[in-house]
Amino acid sequence: MKNRLRELIKQNKPSLGTRILSTWPGVIELLGQTGTFDYVEFVAEYSSWTLPDLDNIAKTAELYDISSMIKIDAIPRSYIASKALSSGIQNFLFADIRTVEDAEEAVKSVRNEPKGIMGIGSYRTAGYVLTKFSVSDYRNACQDAVIAVMIEKKSAVEHLEEILSIDEIDFVQFGPSDYGLSIGLTGEPGSTWGFNNQKVKEAEQKTIKTALKMGKHPRVELQTLDSIQQYIDLGVTDFNIGTDIRVLYNYWKEKGDEFRKLFSNLGKS
Repeated sequence: MKNRLRELIKQNKPSLGTRILSTWPGVIELLGQTGTFDYVEFVAEYSSWTLPDLDNIAKTAELYDISSMIKIDAIPRSYIASKALSSGIQNFLFADIRTVEDAEEAVKSVRNEPKGIMGIGSYRTAGYVLTKFSVSDYRNACQDAVIAVMIEKKSAVEHLEEILSIDEIDFVQFGPSDYGLSIGLTGEPGSTWGFNNQKVKEAEQKTIKTALKMGKHPRVELQTLDSIQQYIDLGVTDFNIGTDIRVLYNYWKEKGDEFRKLFSNLGKS
């Protein structure tokens, strides 16, 4: 199966994804049925999951011709990446990048030898049992994988150009909450974990502008479209909107409050 996200990058076209924490394949089917998204990102960093779940996520995305992505913890970065690639997950977002070495390790974990550290194994993309007809499929899966890194640590922003000098990195995403934490913000009431802090905003602007200058794709994650125009004006064309649990929470909160207001009047004369 073609990697839809990789094709969009090659054609220099905008991309739109969304995020899920649920491992239920039905959620991905619903996303596919909308016909709206280019890829679905499984946020493994924040979710509970098993290795067979990754197979199901990848297979379901393939049914609807949308790409799959996984967000991966810092540890064990290489292990999770190899298992996800084996399952058919196509693209990778690496969290907690702090140094150039972290970024280099992330890249190598999804590229096959001699460029990377991926060896031959039982891959869905190669039909499980490698033959002379399927080795190329395995190599293509490794080479086509879109690699994104989170710039969310103070040290990563300080060494941003060095990190982005790595050719294999495609996407860059700034993480305001983690960045705020890394510079000492503690999430006091009203601080929204740094979203409105001037230093955090400056770091985000630096990340986006530096990425564009160096030929990388800055991706912006949004829960609503209220602020999207400012990013479009900066030159951003790659977005990820919504998260399944946030969508559910917002609906339940809004509608629950509406009903509570109605209930408060029941029984009153």
